[in-house]
Amino acid sequence: MNAAFIHSDEIERYHYPDTCPFKTERAAMTREKLRKVGQYDGDGRREVAPAAAGDEELRRFHTAEYLDVLKRISAGTIGPEDLFFGVGTDDTPVFFGLYEYARLAAGASLCGARLVCDGEARVAFNPSGGFHHAQPAEAGGFCYINDIVLACMYLRERGKRVCCLDLDAHHGNGTQDAFYRTSDVLTVSFHESGKTIYPWGGFEQEIGEGEGKGYNVNLPLPRGTDDETYTGAFREMVPPLLDWYRPDVLVVEIGMDVLGGDPLVHLNMTNNVFADILPGLIARNIPLLVTGGGGYHPENTARGWARVWTILCGLENENDEWIGLGGTFLGTSEWSAGFRDMRTYARGPEQETIRKEVAESVETVKKLVFAPHSL
Repeated sequence: MNAAFIHSDEIERYHYPDTCPFKTERAAMTREKLRKVGQYDGDGRREVAPAAAGDEELRRFHTAEYLDVLKRISAGTIGPEDLFFGVGTDDTPVFFGLYEYARLAAGASLCGARLVCDGEARVAFNPSGGFHHAQPAEAGGFCYINDIVLACMYLRERGKRVCCLDLDAHHGNGTQDAFYRTSDVLTVSFHESGKTIYPWGGFEQEIGEGEGKGYNVNLPLPRGTDDETYTGAFREMVPPLLDWYRPDVLVVEIGMDVLGGDPLVHLNMTNNVFADILPGLIARNIPLLVTGGGGYHPENTARGWARVWTILCGLENENDEWIGLGGTFLGTSEWSAGFRDMRTYARGPEQETIRKEVAESVETVKKLVFAPHSL
């Protein structure tokens, strides 16, 4: 496996305010966990240090005026007018080096896109990426520069057919809006319903407009969705879409905020869900650009991303279902079974209601998207 972990000591220099739930330290924690067990590099796995994205690259999606605002506030000059650009709220705090960090995170995703595009990596993983809420001239949801959009645009410019699969617990509204009126990129998002969580959208009926109609797919999930329900819906929806669209590259955002116990989200999953769905994507033998995203329990997030890396690199034994004491559902990070969460199986009337709701959403998507494409 030729796999690149996009990271550097430089990106570790920047931090959101201590009071902010978003912790940039998660990427370094992931690297450290992998190093401790000897699964970080070697045998086709390597670390690649990214260069910061340049202004010209950023202007492919973001406005020059907005970038100037980010530069100014990053240096410590803040004005009330900056709120018009979404900057300075609890979800988009101001901190020293903000612009430099955002440029590096975006540069890391662009670096990964180049590596997979040039055939230098079959898998590129940027745990510092996944800022899918940022708009051309507005920050939102801890996101200032939309590295996902920039990476997809770069891949399209290189002539690649791109599917963006967003598995973060929050709907990627910035990414959706960027490609909503074009068929250039197939966007598919699984997320907690906008009825209960920011950014309050991403419903089944949002399928694109004009040339993009039918190229934007959303599956909103109710509170309490578990591994089994999620995996069932994923397997019913995603393989047919990929068979139809036939992408050259998959861009996958993996937010660990889907895990049970995340302080900002209400889903009920373990990191086993990624072990259940990633092998099917890997088996398609097309390049993968994978990014991080949400995840507001840093320890669980880092452990989950470490597990994603081992799966992407073919290091995990599918039959090795370790049992330990701890994990997501026991409310502790003292976990003696490597990177795996303990498997849980939810039952009862509440889960049956959730499964029924998800099944109805899947059928709605099929009517709106699958039928017009004869899937």
